[in-house]
Amino acid sequence: MELGLSGKVALITGGSDGIGKATAIAMGNEGVKVAICSRNQERLKAASDDIRGLTGAEVLAVPADVRNQEQIERLFDETLRRFGRLDILVNNAGGSAAGPLLETDDAIWHGDLDTKLFGALRCSRLAIPHMIEAGGGRIINVTSIWGKHPGAATVPTTVSRAAGIALTKAMSREFAPHGILVNTVCIGLARSGQFRREWEELQAEGTDLTEEEFYAQQAEGIPLGRIGTSEEVADLITFLASERAGFITGTAINFDGGESAVV
Repeated sequence: MELGLSGKVALITGGSDGIGKATAIAMGNEGVKVAICSRNQERLKAASDDIRGLTGAEVLAVPADVRNQEQIERLFDETLRRFGRLDILVNNAGGSAAGPLLETDDAIWHGDLDTKLFGALRCSRLAIPHMIEAGGGRIINVTSIWGKHPGAATVPTTVSRAAGIALTKAMSREFAPHGILVNTVCIGLARSGQFRREWEELQAEGTDLTEEEFYAQQAEGIPLGRIGTSEEVADLITFLASERAGFITGTAINFDGGESAVV
């Protein structure tokens, strides 16, 4: 299937590993020029080398924290200076901060919302004027199925993800007249750098679980019997960024192997 992405420019936050890096690789293979950012400069450099080597794509790697307005402005300035345009924004930066409400203080709330909700807002506000000028674009927000049906002791991450889903719908309606399509992929469980680091921490503590056994343990309760891969998420994001998805906007697509109780 021809996706019509060759020559486009994408900016992907949280692009040094996991879903962000896999998305950069998937888009690079479609001929997209890619800018990635991350707070970890060492991982970012390694990721850019990998993406370039695997795809032959033009890759720009800029250390940046989505919580910092000046760093984000520099990221966009460097992207536009290098590539001259911006067609696709993937708001992927963020981790998981889940715990009981009474044990979650304001600092934890502020940190989570600043990264996930305000990070996406900051990047979108900078991207949208360039997309309007170009006559259209794509924004894909990476959120979570738990934003649709939060469980006990899952704040603040479920709240920030729910806000991200609402933001997606609001932006999709506001900017549709400008040809800007906005969607969110609601992740359940997918192999990522975050999960691998959790397993490595368990190893350091003396666990006997192999990496595959760890992932199998995480998959309990998923109807398909496994967790997803970053590459599978990346393929979905890349499709949503493509010309083939030109009539899809304002959607929240579950990527969860059937785990979610809601559609």
